[in-house]
Amino acid sequence: MSQQTIVIVNTGCANISSVKFALERLGVAVTVSDDPAVIKAADKVFLPGVGSAGAAMKSITGKDLIPTLQQLTQPVLGVCLGMQLMVQQSDEATSGTIDCLKLMPGEVTRLKAGDLRLPHMGWNTITPKADSPLFAGIDAGTYFYFVHSFAVPVYEHTLASCEYGQPFSAAIQHNNFFGVQFHPERSGEAGAQLLTNFVNM
Repeated sequence: MSQQTIVIVNTGCANISSVKFALERLGVAVTVSDDPAVIKAADKVFLPGVGSAGAAMKSITGKDLIPTLQQLTQPVLGVCLGMQLMVQQSDEATSGTIDCLKLMPGEVTRLKAGDLRLPHMGWNTITPKADSPLFAGIDAGTYFYFVHSFAVPVYEHTLASCEYGQPFSAAIQHNNFFGVQFHPERSGEAGAQLLTNFVNM
């Protein structure tokens, strides 16, 4: 794999080590940074996140990273909560909504899982769009690993869908911004293939 500058954004709300290790296993050199100059100079950018949208946005705002992230023109991949933060808003708040990074249209809502338990945790199959370079070599019905209670509903920017009580976006894309709700770093060979596809864009 060609040597590129790969930066994982240190949002202050992510388990960065697992994503970093998954990329390093692919032979990719990775830098973790919250320095706007370093992030802007990267060939590819990863935006990880765990926990709540409110706490994550507070941390990102405190680091003054929102303008930097909004100005990026290289491929950016949000993972799990990182994907959810890419859209306009989240209704994860106990009252009202949380403003997100506004990198693409869309909103985050609580999964309507019916009799199924939340969080949606474990392996589930996805259905990707056939022409997506992010999912090259990844067939419909491939399993990925999920842990979440909120999701982006299926809409015009959905790149892959999944079902857990309701259909939801397993992956989204708008221009250079990509997001995956699942954890590629915990999804075995399929996750490694997706990370490889992204790095090779």
